[in-house]
Amino acid sequence: MQIQKVLNNNVISVIDEHGKEIVVMGRGIAFQRRPGDPVDESLIDKVFRLEDHSVHERMKMLLQEVPYDVVKVTEEMIQYAHTKLNRRLNESLHVSLADHIHYAIERLKKNHLIENSLIWEIKRLYKDEFLVAKDCLEMIEERLHIELPEDEAGFIAMHIINAELNEDMNTTVNITKEVNAILTIVKYHLNMEFDEDSLNFYRFLTHLRFFVQRLINETLLVSEDQDLYQLIKVKYPKAYDCAKKIAEYVYQTYHRDLTSEEMLYLSIHLNRLIKREK
Repeated sequence: MQIQKVLNNNVISVIDEHGKEIVVMGRGIAFQRRPGDPVDESLIDKVFRLEDHSVHERMKMLLQEVPYDVVKVTEEMIQYAHTKLNRRLNESLHVSLADHIHYAIERLKKNHLIENSLIWEIKRLYKDEFLVAKDCLEMIEERLHIELPEDEAGFIAMHIINAELNEDMNTTVNITKEVNAILTIVKYHLNMEFDEDSLNFYRFLTHLRFFVQRLINETLLVSEDQDLYQLIKVKYPKAYDCAKKIAEYVYQTYHRDLTSEEMLYLSIHLNRLIKREK
């Protein structure tokens, strides 16, 4: 493995065996080295093999601007999140999270703290991601000796959620707000207090996240089969009536009618919630 380009003392680019450029990070890996020199593989901490060309280029730029220790702890956080949540995370997270952590630390040094207005919703709707993010704050404190406020756990969680949903931050914020609004409709229409630690609530919440994502992206489910839909309307009238309330909200907010397929799945999930919460 030979150095193709030196980005800084800790970052180089090389060409792999398939002729593809990869970015390699390691403390002092490029110190007094030049293009064409062999890579000291004992110094390698991380190899970035990013498929998306634009993400790859942004990563190269970021690695030249963000301190090595910040990037290193961010990579530990991403690996921890992947292992703990057991979910595929979009590779753009390597760029967005490192960039966020870097500027969060810079803001803290200047005492320019930003309040996370969605912290309550994030804690409630994305419990797993928020707990992982809290652990990430501990990693930052242990590795960098910097104590970031709890609001930053909310921001870290949002970056993880972005990577799970494969969306940008604005869309994820909108999804969070709309999920919370729909849960409020369900709660008051059914006069129900949720057991937010229960498996059935978690399943319903997961369905809502992807339902709202489809709604925002205008990719609602469509089916030609009306038989099951008509059956559910009759079999689960209470759940269907609640689904109609959600459909009314969607029309008022987005001027869009819900498809029978979306109404079907909402009714099924609502019926499970009603039966099991009782």
